[in-house]
Amino acid sequence: MVEHANFKQILDSLSTAIIVLDYNLSVAYINVAGETLIGVSNSQVEGDNIELCFTEADSEANVFKHALLENRYFTKRKAQWVLHNATTINVDYTVTPNPEAEKIIIEVQPLDRMIRITREEAMISSQETSRNLIRSMAHEIKNPLGGIRGAAQLLSREFENDTDLSEFTQVIIDETDRLRNLVDRMLGPRTPPKREKTNPHEVLERGISLIKAQTHNSITIRRDYDPSIPDVCGDKEQLIQAILNIMSNAVQALTEATHTIKDPNITIQTRVFRRFTIGRIHHPLAVCMAITDNGPGINKKLLDDIFFPMITGRAEGTGLGLSISQNLIAQHEGLIECESEPGKTTFAIYLPLDTDYA
Repeated sequence: MVEHANFKQILDSLSTAIIVLDYNLSVAYINVAGETLIGVSNSQVEGDNIELCFTEADSEANVFKHALLENRYFTKRKAQWVLHNATTINVDYTVTPNPEAEKIIIEVQPLDRMIRITREEAMISSQETSRNLIRSMAHEIKNPLGGIRGAAQLLSREFENDTDLSEFTQVIIDETDRLRNLVDRMLGPRTPPKREKTNPHEVLERGISLIKAQTHNSITIRRDYDPSIPDVCGDKEQLIQAILNIMSNAVQALTEATHTIKDPNITIQTRVFRRFTIGRIHHPLAVCMAITDNGPGINKKLLDDIFFPMITGRAEGTGLGLSISQNLIAQHEGLIECESEPGKTTFAIYLPLDTDYA
């Protein structure tokens, strides 16, 4: 006979959220996936009424009890649950009553997560296509630029005694160098990341210190760290660069809107997610570093394309910072997501916390 503890171990190994209720609708058990979905631990809510964990927006908790009394199995699609922390999630769930044990088993599939994974896969595929196109174009551009620069240098030697013509050739050389530097920035780092154990909070603090020096403390920085987060395996300098690009964008957005924002601030939050999917890969653990500003937000027309090169909402922007950041994080098997509305823009950086490195 399989021991009771082994049943819990089996349920905890599932990626599907499982909630077991007693006859009186109190929580008997929530597996690990369920804890992650609802945002509570089993030990916190065991024995409590299920309504303390969530309520269904267009239904009542007694539907679970009716299922038990009537021994009725049912599935509900696109239900909206309001969690204990007032957040809302969309789910499909199946209720299976067990009158003999006086238990109700609820299997939950979060729709928001599936939508997010589908969106991420499409975004990653588009960005890979974009990067490949940029690499091809970059090589086609850099080759003739080298020839142009070399010819301009030869002409410059011929016109050493002619100040006007020498000045023109120098303009050609300078503009050629500028274009080459632009292409190099679009290509991103040429070397793969030098992986080593890196504390995510050290990376964030480095970015914060640079931002504070840049703004002279005119913008409030708020920290909401989870101190239990382990080290990630990554290139510290590349991670700092990726985070600094995002922080700099937040600072610029706040600076440009100082006349409309009374208390410009940036909030840095860190959290760990269990059984988290990044793109197409499922990870046991992942860290999220979220950077939120209370600026005017990003134009909805640009929101889906902001990680592509040369896309920017600012007149003086180059449109390369976010593209470079996404490329750097992608080299660490991670991903950056953005959500924006007036008064709140969040860039969430997800990095895997593989057991080999944590």
